[in-house]
Amino acid sequence: MSQLNDLAHVFGSNAANRRQFIEYAAKSCLGVSVLSTMQASMAHAQPPVAPPGPGGAAPQAKAYVPEVGVGKAKRLIYLYMGGAMTHLDTFDLKPGHKNQGQTRPISTSVPGAQISEFLPNLAKDFNKLAVIRSLSTQTADHEAAEYWMRTSYQQIATERHPSLGPWIQRFRGRQSKTLPDTVLISAPARHPGAGFFDPTYSPLPIGDPNRGLENTNAPAYLTDASLDKRLTLIDKFDKNFRSRFPVQKVQSYTDFYAEAVSLLSSKELKAFNLNEEKDADRNRYGRDAFGQGCLLARRLVENNVTCVEVSFGGWDMHSNIYEGNTLPARCRVMDQAVSALLKDLADRGLLNETLVVLTTEFGRSPEINGNAGRDHHPAAFSSVLAGGGIRGGMFYGTSDAAGHAVDSDGVTPADLNATIATALGLPLKEVVTSYTGRPFMVAHDGKPIDKLFA
Repeated sequence: MSQLNDLAHVFGSNAANRRQFIEYAAKSCLGVSVLSTMQASMAHAQPPVAPPGPGGAAPQAKAYVPEVGVGKAKRLIYLYMGGAMTHLDTFDLKPGHKNQGQTRPISTSVPGAQISEFLPNLAKDFNKLAVIRSLSTQTADHEAAEYWMRTSYQQIATERHPSLGPWIQRFRGRQSKTLPDTVLISAPARHPGAGFFDPTYSPLPIGDPNRGLENTNAPAYLTDASLDKRLTLIDKFDKNFRSRFPVQKVQSYTDFYAEAVSLLSSKELKAFNLNEEKDADRNRYGRDAFGQGCLLARRLVENNVTCVEVSFGGWDMHSNIYEGNTLPARCRVMDQAVSALLKDLADRGLLNETLVVLTTEFGRSPEINGNAGRDHHPAAFSSVLAGGGIRGGMFYGTSDAAGHAVDSDGVTPADLNATIATALGLPLKEVVTSYTGRPFMVAHDGKPIDKLFA
């Protein structure tokens, strides 16, 4: 106890040090290491959500009540194709044009609608899909475009904006007492996470879905009685620390670690264990990281996790896009996993209330370059939505005959996010003020695509 009190003087001088101190105290007293796994997701969180009110306390979020008839979706599964998925070789083919390359179209379950030959399972599922073929963005830089797609805002030096999962939690409140509201599977370290929201909105990162939530077991020597004793000890110390440093940031990080400890002792942790699934079901999704990530996403939404994002990289194909099985292999993995996910959600009666989004940061150049690949191309790309009240079996918007630019019904990243938010019943116009006093909305200035809704 005296050692921890002495350390308070060292760590208490600024916000970053206070965070380091609480991390140190939790690890030292609890003897568990799941906190280090969660640490990355809260690295950019900057509480409080809004400027302090009277007495220094941050205002509490208003309870969110969905508008009548708005938003059928209760959950979001967000499938992110990192590296810029080629639109001409997946969902926006240009048969007969010189830009098409080697990919050939195949018919789908909807008469007259065609997609890539490398997506045979999704072709059969096309009656469930709404494909947007008129997206564009304003940057060909991967990091900036990923940030824009996930947040609706451009990156700026003074602010980090929240991704969609934390926005859902901000309006709806916590949906589970133990499991996190947002889980990121195989996400990049630069993911915006909770942005400027309180650390308790931070997503839980899972690196490898096959290994689940690692470091959740206490050491063998740490009995239940010993853990309870350590929790009591840290709580006594924490009260002392909070009284000496009565600021919202300290309380926010304390709450974050309290939730981490609650998760450690929860029976719901089995939701992260893919060994609970039959081998045949795991094989249907594909034994690769993306396939197992989609299976884990299904298990998590079944256990009331609100938002699961699964990332699948490797789409940055500047050379030999058709040789070496590069593009066909990526498409096969995506096709198998997404189709299995849609089938399982439908079979379990969950698809109507679970919005599935498949997207990427920009497209790839219609012209095949000198290295037999496609380069960065922000002027036109495609995304797919399914479930959650979305009309299936349709294309929305068009690119021109060459696949180079948007031809009709243009869509921005903010428009896509406004459509997602509308499907989830989130208020597009409600303003949330960041800790710097700036106003933000869930989808910035985006307009929902009304024609996509059933």
